[in-house]
Amino acid sequence: MNEMYNMGLSLHSWSAVAILVMIFINLFFLISFQELSKYKRVNTLYLTPLTMTILGSLLFTGIVMMAAKHLHFSIENIAMILLGVVLIVLETKRLKALKYLSTKKEHAFNAYKPFARTILQAEFVLVLLMSLWMWFL
Repeated sequence: MNEMYNMGLSLHSWSAVAILVMIFINLFFLISFQELSKYKRVNTLYLTPLTMTILGSLLFTGIVMMAAKHLHFSIENIAMILLGVVLIVLETKRLKALKYLSTKKEHAFNAYKPFARTILQAEFVLVLLMSLWMWFL
C-alpha cells in the first residue's frame, strides 16, 4: 500500500512540474508568435490538448491520493482543489477570448497578448507557489 501511495505522490509531483513547463511553453509561444492564425493553429492542435491532458493527470492523481488517504481533508488538499478549479476557470477564459478573436482585425492579437500573458503568468505563479509549499514545507 505504501508503494502505491509513493508512486502516486511521485506522479502527482511530476505532473505539477509538467504543468509548469506547459504554462511556460504557452507563454513563450504567446510572446514569440506574431500572426494570430498561426498561434491559433498551434494552440488548438498542440498546446491546449497537451496542457489539458497534463492538468487532468494532475487532478486525477490528486483524487487517487485523496482516496488512498480515505478522503482525509487537510488545508493543503483544500488549497489544491481550489487551485485546480482556478486553473480550469482561467484557462477557459483565456481560450474563450482566443476563440472569438477575429483574424481579420489588424491589431486583435496585440490586444489579446497582455490579457493572455497576465493569465498565464498568474497560473505559473499559483502552481509554482503551491508546488513549493508542498515540496518544502
